[in-house]
Amino acid sequence: MIVRFFGLARALAVGALALSFAFPAPVRADDETLTLVSGAFPTAFPEVINAVAQLAGFYKEEGVTVVEQYAGGAATLAVQIVAAGKGDIGGVGTEPIIQGYEKGVRLVAFFSRNPHLQQVLGVLDDSPIRTLADFKGATIGQLALGQPGTIYTGVMLAGAGLKKDDYSFVAIGNGPAAIQAITTKKVDAVAFPLPEIRTYEVQAHLKFRLFYQPILKDISDVSFVASPAVIAAKPEAFKRFCRATVKAAILVRENPELAARYFVEHSGLKVTAEAIATERRLLDISQDMLPAIDPASKRIGEVSLRGMQVLDNFMYDNGMTSIRVPASAIATNQFIAYANDFDHQAFIARVKAMH
Repeated sequence: MIVRFFGLARALAVGALALSFAFPAPVRADDETLTLVSGAFPTAFPEVINAVAQLAGFYKEEGVTVVEQYAGGAATLAVQIVAAGKGDIGGVGTEPIIQGYEKGVRLVAFFSRNPHLQQVLGVLDDSPIRTLADFKGATIGQLALGQPGTIYTGVMLAGAGLKKDDYSFVAIGNGPAAIQAITTKKVDAVAFPLPEIRTYEVQAHLKFRLFYQPILKDISDVSFVASPAVIAAKPEAFKRFCRATVKAAILVRENPELAARYFVEHSGLKVTAEAIATERRLLDISQDMLPAIDPASKRIGEVSLRGMQVLDNFMYDNGMTSIRVPASAIATNQFIAYANDFDHQAFIARVKAMH
């Protein structure tokens, strides 16, 4: 099984994972079928890569069958499943891997899904806030309180000389509720995952100015992960899955119009010219959040061990975990060479011609 989890509930209570550890499922022998159980909804923006891999036939082309299931936004359940060994692969934020390590969670990132930290601090373009020092007295909206963004934002503002009582956080949810809180000035800023902000820019026609955590800005924090035992049991299926994912990521980069149509069809939304155009606009402004930002690279999906170590050190130094975890224990790139072992230039020409 593949269990995917992204974005809106990345700040999980890692302790809850322990409830599932007592009931591990036996690891199956390698096979060509993988079940994808997503903690997100099929309409969530990050699902575009899977939508393309399915509808463009890349899973089939690579000889792997991916059967999808959705947990209706139950991201906590998705993480519990993969941590308990009852799912093959999870698409999760890096923080739960690091935080769970001291509790016995052994998950290894094997394919990076984004080249930059997803968590950002954003203000509307017409906001009087122009520098980090201007956040004094600000109310900052979050999807839910207690997310990693609380720490990331706090460290960033501390660097500008602000104390914790100089600003405040408030939960505003996501979607229409968050948009209303932003546009009615209930909050002065948001500490949100960047994909959520990009969605508001397209769907609600908002324009944001963004502040990035300088230490972590260029570090990936969302990956496909699995337990070492499952990786050892199903290496061929993992290799094929990774190559299909690389191909899908390149198509999204090189033929966003087709990718947008695939996404709308796959998500169950009504296929209209407007729906496809909306998704196309989102893809156009979001390429820097997707794996194939450089489609010619032979390292698409590579997990930076240095980046993982920097993130682990940051989390330890700021009280997000009580032990240091070596990057080699939570990351591997054993499938990346195989995943990229094809003629990228010829493939780029191929997907550009697809319609």
